[in-house]
Amino acid sequence: MVPVHRGKGKLTEMVIDILSILLILAGLLFFLGAVVGIVRFPDFYTRMHAAGKGDTLSTMLITGAMALQVFHHFDWAHWTEIFVVVKIMAIGILIMLTSPTSTHALMQAGYDDGIEPVTRPAKKGIASLDGGDELLPVPGAEMPEEAEE
Repeated sequence: MVPVHRGKGKLTEMVIDILSILLILAGLLFFLGAVVGIVRFPDFYTRMHAAGKGDTLSTMLITGAMALQVFHHFDWAHWTEIFVVVKIMAIGILIMLTSPTSTHALMQAGYDDGIEPVTRPAKKGIASLDGGDELLPVPGAEMPEEAEE
């Protein structure tokens, strides 16, 4: 079987292939970040945040790369391939709409069940930017008087 050359140059094909590979690798990197976030974050809410954001962005990058590959090889002689691009983009859009919604619904269910977020001990004031341990007063709030020696 002889491969059909559809009139596109080798340089263009190589650029599209490299761009697709980079998008897929970026998507895999965000999936890896989501996995690390799920394993390392301290509570339910931050884990759900990592899963929702990483999953949505990585899926968009990977489906975009696949649609780019299929669209690059599109030819009017094989016009039905455009439906494949439309289906891939529909999958990406569906995941983009449903993943944050489902993450929010799961977080709301966790909140309704009484799952408490991990918090730090309350500090009075705002940390200074110069690296010191002193706290600056919060505007509009009264600072407790320091004990006089």
